[in-house]
Amino acid sequence: MAGVWFDEFRVGQVFQHPIRRTVTETDNVMFSALTHNPAQLHWDEEAMRGTEFGQRLVNSVFTLGLMVGVSVGDTTLGTAVANLGWDEVRFPRPVFVGDTLRVETEVLELRPSRSRPDQGIVIFAHRAFNQREELVAHCKRASLQRKRPQ
Repeated sequence: MAGVWFDEFRVGQVFQHPIRRTVTETDNVMFSALTHNPAQLHWDEEAMRGTEFGQRLVNSVFTLGLMVGVSVGDTTLGTAVANLGWDEVRFPRPVFVGDTLRVETEVLELRPSRSRPDQGIVIFAHRAFNQREELVAHCKRASLQRKRPQ
């Protein structure tokens, strides 16, 4: 079991996830196409050259998904019941094709489920940083987690 049982988490625990990921052109184009997002800021390099960014931006929903996905193997793989939601999703800096992202996760809160005695709710803070150690994304996520079987 790669994930962590609810009763093994500790508030303040920080996971430095070993997986890093360089974002590719294919990631951005395919994700934008699969989600029917035609925004020129993801598709049109020429139009974006004249902006403050000077190039296309990586789809922020891809960045969110990658940030949370990188965390799964160390935290919730095989122990999660359900993702309950994301709060305070922010993208303080843009992500560009070629950026390499690393992710860290902090356990913010733990509370046993009132209706499911064998489960509990974990509130995580996920943070993604680019290769210059600039914070590019962060969010809080609530996960319903299994307790260690008795």
